[in-house]
Amino acid sequence: MIYTVTLNPSLDYTVWVPQLETGAVNRTAREQTSPGGKGLNVSLVLKNLGMDSMALGFAAGFTGQELLRRLRELGCREDFIQVEGISRINVKIRGEEETEINGRGPSIPPEALERLMNRLDTLTKGDVLVLAGSVPDPLPEDTYERLLMRLQGRGILTIVDAARGLLTSVLPCRPFLIKPNRQELSELFGTVLHTPEEIAVHARRLQKQGARNVLVSLGGEGALLVTEEGELLYGPAPEGRPVNAVGAGDSMVAGFLFGYLTAGRYDEALRMGLCTGSATAFQPWLAGHRDIEEVAARFPLTAVRRSPSVSGERK
Repeated sequence: MIYTVTLNPSLDYTVWVPQLETGAVNRTAREQTSPGGKGLNVSLVLKNLGMDSMALGFAAGFTGQELLRRLRELGCREDFIQVEGISRINVKIRGEEETEINGRGPSIPPEALERLMNRLDTLTKGDVLVLAGSVPDPLPEDTYERLLMRLQGRGILTIVDAARGLLTSVLPCRPFLIKPNRQELSELFGTVLHTPEEIAVHARRLQKQGARNVLVSLGGEGALLVTEEGELLYGPAPEGRPVNAVGAGDSMVAGFLFGYLTAGRYDEALRMGLCTGSATAFQPWLAGHRDIEEVAARFPLTAVRRSPSVSGERK
């Protein structure tokens, strides 16, 4: 079974405003409300790919109830823990530029986190755990590390899609996959990374710190994967017109996981990650099964290129 954890989910309110004017009354051309959060996005896209999962996390108040209702309505299984307060509302403005205003989310008490840890204790060998997104206050930055330490040595595939300290703290736990984007990778090392060679070298550094596989999303330039077998794989972005950046990275994680679990190969995992992430970027919201199939049909496995090793080294 695949489990996704979203510690700070949201009810996303997306509005399309042709021309946003600050300090003035703006009227929307279109509106949409949907469940949000990186782990939830992974679960929803996996469902669209025909792969079941269980979404875990915390929900609070009327917004939490609504986002869970919508999640179930979309066919996604969930086992969320109820806490005090209200789950956050994230406002996403689509216009000449994309603007987002994200809420803080509820406070998570220690006993609620312990309940989640007890739930994760039921995972067994062969299960997959995806930790994605931010951690709400007052949970510490080592929360993901504590969750993974609890699962050490049990044969569980773990995937982490997070930024800064949340990501670096889990590296000693040897996660199966981490997925920074180019900007996040640059921030981790305090430099600006431009070329694929620079990105590969720094991805390799994260691998040496413990990550088994490092997938770096490059937006419109595709993605790069450093595998635990020492290979460097690169795939360009499939052709299409991007209309939405929200959820594309989460969709890439879902597609990668789908490709790896069905084919058992990293090149196919990267191909499906690229196709699924791009399919979402080409839609107003998360890509459906047909959207992904259409992109995959015109993006063959031969589009993924490989190099025998990264910087001449092997793990």
